[in-house]
Amino acid sequence: MLILAFDTATPAVTAAVHDGSRVLARKSAVDARRHGELLAPAISAVLRAAGAEPADLTSIAVGTGPGPYTGLRAGLVTAQVLGSTLGIAVDGICTLDIMARQARAGAAGREFIVATDARRGELYWARYSPEGERLTGPDVSLPAGLPAGYPAAGEGPLRYQGRADGGLDWASEPIDPRYPDAAILAALCAERINLGISPAQPIPLYLRRPDAREPGPPKRVTPVASGERVRR
Repeated sequence: MLILAFDTATPAVTAAVHDGSRVLARKSAVDARRHGELLAPAISAVLRAAGAEPADLTSIAVGTGPGPYTGLRAGLVTAQVLGSTLGIAVDGICTLDIMARQARAGAAGREFIVATDARRGELYWARYSPEGERLTGPDVSLPAGLPAGYPAAGEGPLRYQGRADGGLDWASEPIDPRYPDAAILAALCAERINLGISPAQPIPLYLRRPDAREPGPPKRVTPVASGERVRR
């Protein structure tokens, strides 16, 4: 078993290689605007560090978000192209679930929230059991719309903590991690393979329309008596 895992749903671009029992290599960088530039070099770096070639891979695991459109799409398209080219399965796993696996220790036996930055002053979030099982979500909302009284992992509690407009009673106790780790994603994929769970389709969890919009139709121009034109 040799799994390549990566996630681009947050400002972190993270990649790892896992042999089914341990992590062989991992690499992460944080840059919210360079997912497309950073992902391919990261994949090459972890394969090289693991002493592996793309043809050696048996599975690919990719984070499916939720996340902003451009960054998330970079990871999912790369996973689909690699999977198709190499003829191997691609397993899509919710990015918040990846982070929840690591956040269990900080939650210390309590239910908790994972909340990542959705831009526009909003957060992507989900609520989890003490064991890291998702109870509600994923969803997107303003910080004040999140349930109160839970420890919270992710960038959300750090980004909005202390802001008067945040309504952040839920983030009074930030816990690790801030970003997903592809090593955790790879381990989750390995567990699923060992349990005989079929790979999930790598379907993106955008949760809302992308920030960019297609231009509308041209405005109609109507001549007026003076010979000038006005737009309506």
